[in-house]
Amino acid sequence: MDRTFIADLHNHTTASDGEYTPAELVNQAAALGLRAVGVTDHDTLNGLDEALAASAAAGIRVVPGVEVSLRFKRPYFTGTLHYLLYIPYHLLHDVAFRGMAEAIFSQGRGGGLVRARVAAINAEFGPNGATPLLQRDLTAEEIEALADNVTRRHFALALSGNHGLSKEQVNLLIGNDSRAYIPSGIDPATLTPLLKAYPQLVRVFAHPAAGSYPGESLYNEVLPPIEVVDTLMPEFLDEDLLGLDGLEVQYPGHVQEHRDLMAAWAEKYDLIQTGGSDCHDRVNRPLGVAGVTQAELDVLLALMGETVALGI
Repeated sequence: MDRTFIADLHNHTTASDGEYTPAELVNQAAALGLRAVGVTDHDTLNGLDEALAASAAAGIRVVPGVEVSLRFKRPYFTGTLHYLLYIPYHLLHDVAFRGMAEAIFSQGRGGGLVRARVAAINAEFGPNGATPLLQRDLTAEEIEALADNVTRRHFALALSGNHGLSKEQVNLLIGNDSRAYIPSGIDPATLTPLLKAYPQLVRVFAHPAAGSYPGESLYNEVLPPIEVVDTLMPEFLDEDLLGLDGLEVQYPGHVQEHRDLMAAWAEKYDLIQTGGSDCHDRVNRPLGVAGVTQAELDVLLALMGETVALGI
């Protein structure tokens, strides 16, 4: 990134799928000379207390957040997009907020996602489904009995071992092209009540152009091209659904052309610009490779209702 930044606003810890503990992430950000670091684990707030506790000793400001997984099933796109929520500090002490947030986020992963996928399979392929293939309904319990952390493999084992389906039939039920396939994450409408109850949350579309990264990349393997994102933008901008405050413009999976385009979108839709490394580990997706300037950080903090222009 050919720009000077003082804050890296998008990073993960061991609370989700990162390599650093929250305290280690904060300390590493301080060692890199950053003035602020965002802690934005996937679908959980669990790392924020440790990160904030470590921030004062490290001499760095922690910007609390979460990266929410949103699932879409549209004729032109089936998959998951990510939505960063930046959280004012006082809400982290609000038991009602934390309880509501965790209850909503949990529906998109773990047991909540297993149950949603089971229901979709039964609706399409159960004995009373649109295309019956199963002699009896699939149950979440028979899948969860195979592992604490359920994957697609466990669905396949249950469908073949318990229901006698062939490999081809299993793929028909659980492949990405299946009519019953449900991506990870929550439906956007599931998040709406939290956003309505707590309008002080700052809502940012994470890495919106990364699916168009040229060449081989993790980004374009799992994210849609920018044309799909453009088509979905009205849903993100809709104040009755998601309502958008900002775009993540500075990002290691955005080439200059896409950073310029995202900056133009931000101006067009009157959105703030954010940025971050999306750190997951020390080598392949490291900390401190993208971020925002002091002025850009101050705009975000002001929108959160927080004091601006402070290092901690």
